[in-house]
Amino acid sequence: MISVASYNIRKSVGTDWRRRPMQILDVLNELSADIVALQEVDRRFGARISSLSPAAIRDITPYRPIHFGVKSHSLGWHGNTILVREGIEVLRKKRLILPALEPRGAVLADLQLGERRLRVVGMHLGLVSLWRKRQARAVLDQLADLEEALPTVMMGDLNTWNTDSGCLAHFAEDHHVITPGRSFHSQMPFVSFDRIITSLDIALVHAGVHSSPTARIASDHLPIWAQLSLHGGPIAQKRVEVATSHSY
Repeated sequence: MISVASYNIRKSVGTDWRRRPMQILDVLNELSADIVALQEVDRRFGARISSLSPAAIRDITPYRPIHFGVKSHSLGWHGNTILVREGIEVLRKKRLILPALEPRGAVLADLQLGERRLRVVGMHLGLVSLWRKRQARAVLDQLADLEEALPTVMMGDLNTWNTDSGCLAHFAEDHHVITPGRSFHSQMPFVSFDRIITSLDIALVHAGVHSSPTARIASDHLPIWAQLSLHGGPIAQKRVEVATSHSY
């Protein structure tokens, strides 16, 4: 079993509108997942400097960041990056280009976890429904074009709450779409913008939203998490709307 998480960190700006990267690192330590997809890790303008120091991530958390940035001081690709726990080998990394009116992208990493391999995609889709649909199709098409199929986890801020249509309908055609619970706004969650999507050979064991006191002020999104079985079989969804602790 593996644990994954997704977290839109809003460039490390908390609900008090002050940039506090240490709060984000504290939340990452609380999550204690094996793999974390981050959105909005880099500042938007200028040199697009990462709001989280890669050295601080390595020194303060159990994770290693995968560098997807084009610019030397950027950690992410359009703000997206993936963190992996020490001991997980990165076999391949790839930037995915998404169609958009606004800058959007996704990132992919093929990972070795013991004897098993896993493909992970981190993404942050657009604000307009039409473009979200096109972005979802672009992600799926680029996955289909890869020479080798692997068990796959896609996760991120999809900017939609409609589970029956739009971009989620595209993902649901051949994948499990997991809705761990309401993750936005962090101080009073009322919508489920953040999702975890898995290929059919992965089963969900447990999922939830991490709503510790630190998480409620570190960003405007709460992180979501899931425990997954790579042994396949039917999905056994045990949804949790709010989770403040873990038993990994």
